[in-house]
Amino acid sequence: MAAELDTPVLDNHMHLDPRHGRGMDAVEEFVRLGGTHLLVVNKPSWHLGVEADDPADFRAVFEETLGAVTDATELLPGRAWPVLGVHPGLISRLVDERGFDPDAARELMAGGIEVASEYVADGRALALKSGRPHYDVTEAVWEASNAVTRTAFERAAEVGCAVQLHTEASEDLTDLAALAESVGLDRGRVVKHYAAGRLEGPVPSVMSEKDRLERAADTGAPFLMETDFVDDPEKPGMVLGPKTVPRRVRWLLEEGYDDAVRRAHVETPAAAYGIDTEATLTE
Repeated sequence: MAAELDTPVLDNHMHLDPRHGRGMDAVEEFVRLGGTHLLVVNKPSWHLGVEADDPADFRAVFEETLGAVTDATELLPGRAWPVLGVHPGLISRLVDERGFDPDAARELMAGGIEVASEYVADGRALALKSGRPHYDVTEAVWEASNAVTRTAFERAAEVGCAVQLHTEASEDLTDLAALAESVGLDRGRVVKHYAAGRLEGPVPSVMSEKDRLERAADTGAPFLMETDFVDDPEKPGMVLGPKTVPRRVRWLLEEGYDDAVRRAHVETPAAAYGIDTEATLTE
């Protein structure tokens, strides 16, 4: 079905893995359904075969992501942007499987954030990715994870970008919003990936399921839409497939949520990331 939509359509959190997964086939599917813009987040480093011992080791992950973004932009009516950082789940891999203590894991991961911020500073990446585990961990690991997140907020404030957060499921993350503001980063530039429809603190990037999107639309507050497509051939369609955001935009418009669509795909991307999804459709 042709899917002309009179609006930009941004998936705020998608992974692309041309080496192992569907790669550009997923982008083409997104475009066929009406998608125009992507924020492409690097996969967890170990999923790309990188077992980091030094912050510089993350560069291989970031460079691979940049390559996927370049290829995706050639296919999109708009463009793609990279979001780079260190997945918070890495701390468990380091501590539980590789013998790091929490402080050493924190130092390595914070160093990876520093490297990612260099890509933002020189204009090759749009935003940073950080956060804390979404599962139970020891107090030492929790504190180390929050310290890594603080580093991400500090670097984002310095280079002038947003931070996408991977965290526990919650509708109240005011502690992280306050932490960001304490180091000079506006909470409007803190984005909670995999959010439900309501959230206190950061900007919610809402998983594109109808019930979550209705809640977000009805709040009147800023929000984004995402799939968290993981592009893993062993997990096809996980979490949501690349068709989902354009399909849900069409559904929202049919339900009369025109203002919410504009918030999610034009106004909030501009406020959180400084990107213009309308102008980039005509470049």
